[in-house]
Amino acid sequence: MKEESLSVAMEDHALERVPDDARKGWLSLTWNTAGIVVSLVQLFFGALVTFVAGLKIGLLAGILVTIVGALLGWACGHVAFRSGLSSTVMSRYFGFGKRGSIVSSLIFAFMIIGFLALENALLYRGFIFYLGIADTLTARIVTYGLMSILWVFLTAYGFALVARVSSISLILSLVVLAYIMYVVISSSAHPIADLFSFGSQFPPDVLRSMGAESDLQKFIFAVNVLIGSAGALALFDADLGRYARRSRDIGIAALIGNLSMDVLMLCVGGIVMYAGIPSLVDFYMHTAGMTHEAALRASLQSPDSITAAFVVFGGAMGALLIVLAQGKTQVLNTYSASLSLSNLFDALNFRPGRLTFVVLANVIALLMLYGRLLELVNSWITILGVLTTAFAGVIVADFFIVRRLSKEDDLEINGRVEDVNWAGVVTTIVAVILSHYVLQRVVPVEAFATIVICLVLYPTLRLTVFKPTRRIGAATAIS
Repeated sequence: MKEESLSVAMEDHALERVPDDARKGWLSLTWNTAGIVVSLVQLFFGALVTFVAGLKIGLLAGILVTIVGALLGWACGHVAFRSGLSSTVMSRYFGFGKRGSIVSSLIFAFMIIGFLALENALLYRGFIFYLGIADTLTARIVTYGLMSILWVFLTAYGFALVARVSSISLILSLVVLAYIMYVVISSSAHPIADLFSFGSQFPPDVLRSMGAESDLQKFIFAVNVLIGSAGALALFDADLGRYARRSRDIGIAALIGNLSMDVLMLCVGGIVMYAGIPSLVDFYMHTAGMTHEAALRASLQSPDSITAAFVVFGGAMGALLIVLAQGKTQVLNTYSASLSLSNLFDALNFRPGRLTFVVLANVIALLMLYGRLLELVNSWITILGVLTTAFAGVIVADFFIVRRLSKEDDLEINGRVEDVNWAGVVTTIVAVILSHYVLQRVVPVEAFATIVICLVLYPTLRLTVFKPTRRIGAATAIS
């Protein structure tokens, strides 16, 4: 009986409906939606956005993205709540078909494993920066190896352990973050009022190169930086929504997750960097021999700067924040990656179990570090945001529009799942091409264009050209 229970925990309903007795309330879900975004990457995005747009404009953009992201997250989470399925598995029934869900799985898996690799790199650099050790092959093998083993162990036993790790780590992370905020602000030469109202920090030529000269352009820049993560978070909300007791549970969790990402992390990242940038610039000038201008550029050139900042400002407490914030984020990244890989390979008729994909996700993340794939993730971060938004948009369009108009019962997956739902596949391709390559000048916020295209094009194709065809596989009831 014990072995059977352990096996069930490891599989964690990866390819099946979550039963009613395993459902959780909003608080259990919120530890995860907030936990995955309280990270160094999101602090960096907050600093970047506010240094380009200023805190007030950046905060306005964050509030808009919070509203859009929370609605999209609730919509995807609601479908997951009704179906009991993870984001990529439910895409079989809502928008893509069994084989077609390979597309959605590839999109989500590539992005989430890319973040797993990126944040592994941030943790590693934080370790060597704080400990002052050389960046050698031995140091990389030992550090990355131990981290990956820890992520596998903490993710292997399913949602219950993941939620417990996230809740404890999130509370400790927020306590340490509050302490570092106090230290940085209390020692800053800036008046308190200035810390909460500073404007653009980059010189005019840099803003011009970013296409962010006017207030409107700065606002658009800020929205574009923040909206990509909101699309990915909406799919993560679906992975958690399958555990919701009620629709409003995942709605609350989605809202708090977006508030944490686009308001809290934006303000903290911006204020800490603004208050502490003189200390960080001084550190780079004295330790790396940089000029003042070079040190200023280095302070905001990549997420590495946030890692350096918290170690410089917070010392041991800063190092602790890095471990707590990134550790829980990596567990959550690994969890979602394992679900998307489970669906991907199941669609290809390969079913070794979720634990295999927990390990595989970490292996792929390690390979990304030593190949050019991580560079690809970094350079494609905007279009990956568009892709995840298209994925979420198709699911929402199928559930909330097509099933209503065609008078299908949205509480039951009727018949057998299609092999490929070409309406969803074609809509995804067209939406990405139009929003990223064709309409970018007309609608500069690409994710907004993507959502609108999906909500209009998918129902049109599904109800006319690509009507439901022959279905395969077993039917799954939704209650």
